[in-house]
Amino acid sequence: MTDILGWREWLAMPELGIEKIKAKIDTGARTSAIHAFDVQLDESSEKKYVKFKMHPSQDDLDYVVECSAPLLDEREVRDSGGHTEMRYVIETSIHLGEKIITAEVTLTNRDSMGFRMLIGRTAIKGIYLVDPGGSYLVSQKLRHSS
Repeated sequence: MTDILGWREWLAMPELGIEKIKAKIDTGARTSAIHAFDVQLDESSEKKYVKFKMHPSQDDLDYVVECSAPLLDEREVRDSGGHTEMRYVIETSIHLGEKIITAEVTLTNRDSMGFRMLIGRTAIKGIYLVDPGGSYLVSQKLRHSS
């Protein structure tokens, strides 16, 4: 049975040290994206890593999570306004409801956006359906955790 997501859900990304973040489910976007600032490419080892900081909570700029992940790719991405931007791409696990999915995620500054995280259609294809009228349909437990 396929789980049904609302248009917004809470999720976790433990590999990045993010215990809880609110995400917009956007089937109009191909790729997922996460808020990132102070992004730095670390080429000191055989494998390239991207280090970045982020504020998982839209309303708390004092809480900063420092993240690091292997660099998967660099891609030109067109945002909803039609502007293109070269972005680093990482791959990480996402705990969404009772499932753990692996998704490619681009890093970009989402300070002006309503959500720190956007889940694109590629990450949920064949795994979830989306009810655009629902909210937090699979993430009630995480939503109410501290």
